[in-house]
Amino acid sequence: MNERTILHLDLDTFFVSCERLLDSRLNGKPILIGGITDRGVVASCSYEARKFGIHSAMPMKMARSLCPEAIVIRGNSGLYSKKSEAVTEIIKEVVPLYEKTSIDEFYADLSGMDRFFNSYKMASELRKKIKKDTGLPISFGMSKNKTVSKVATGEAKPNNQLRIDYGFEKPFLSPLSIKKIPMIGAKTHQTLINLGIRKVKTIQEMPVELLERVFGKNGATIWKKANGIDNTPVVPYSERKSISTERTFDKDTINVVKLKAILLAMAENLAFQLRRGQKLTACITVKVRYSDFNTYTLQARIPYTSADHVLISKTLEMFDKLYNKRLLVRLIGVRFSHLVGGGYQINLFEDAVEMINLYQAMDKVRDKHGDRAVLRAAGIEAKTISRFNPFRGEPPPLLANRRS
Repeated sequence: MNERTILHLDLDTFFVSCERLLDSRLNGKPILIGGITDRGVVASCSYEARKFGIHSAMPMKMARSLCPEAIVIRGNSGLYSKKSEAVTEIIKEVVPLYEKTSIDEFYADLSGMDRFFNSYKMASELRKKIKKDTGLPISFGMSKNKTVSKVATGEAKPNNQLRIDYGFEKPFLSPLSIKKIPMIGAKTHQTLINLGIRKVKTIQEMPVELLERVFGKNGATIWKKANGIDNTPVVPYSERKSISTERTFDKDTINVVKLKAILLAMAENLAFQLRRGQKLTACITVKVRYSDFNTYTLQARIPYTSADHVLISKTLEMFDKLYNKRLLVRLIGVRFSHLVGGGYQINLFEDAVEMINLYQAMDKVRDKHGDRAVLRAAGIEAKTISRFNPFRGEPPPLLANRRS
């Protein structure tokens, strides 16, 4: 059986690179992007800033104290979304099967391409084209699977490339810090350190049963990744994926307070489902059907987000534009589309540390006690909305939930 060939592409300090395209005076200087007040957080930082120990999600006040000379920029999420789409289009033209896992990160399956092309040469030419056409620095790693390729990209940075040949996965990973292995977060890392495990080589030499006793099923996954074993497929990317909810009323209504409360609850619930499904949305659609069965929709593109307050505010704003106060409403709905994979992300350009902590706490309660365990006071009208998870195919009884 032929080995797979998996390419991992990652745009280097993406937000910073986008800002430097607009202003070359930022080149070579420590840059912090995020909330500009002391209560804000760092969304991204340049390599020059990282030398001072700064990293993303760090409180801006702490980052400024570590590097007082850093240039702080609020950020332009609209610009970043546009540049991300430009890179996506280039990859789409060249690669037969690709997966967009975040705004600045991609996987591509080049298995079998060597029969017709040199896969490494093809990847190199793709990287050159992205740099030339967009002006953005990008790195890539190539190997037999996603895990090794992602780690290779990290080792190749900044603005470089690295191929790990078949059979050399374990030797490549062996001397690296355990922090390099995907899925090892801060808590898992500390637990491993407490066990005296600092290098990947130590995990490679351990019995898998030992890790399973400490971490359960995740222990086996950590062991496999450390040994360069990963059969996870590249999932075909489609911008047409969406999640939506609708509510048809038993009795047509003109109660605008009730309508807005239900829309608020819909948007809030869908935003939580985005975060739980590790997704971001870039498009909102609001739908209103009147008693005469005429249906109207309004759609708006937004920067990629999964933040409650951003999505709720935009949803209500669109409803105000769409709503005709003279007619009874039969149905209302909300859809989030143009979804991409992405970790827990809220608007780091505007949100304070307190807001981030609040979201994390609310989501933790919802995960434990259900989607409707925590909701805004203004959304109480919509408490009849049932629990559902649009990423697990569980449509609620009162809401029409669809994926396309």
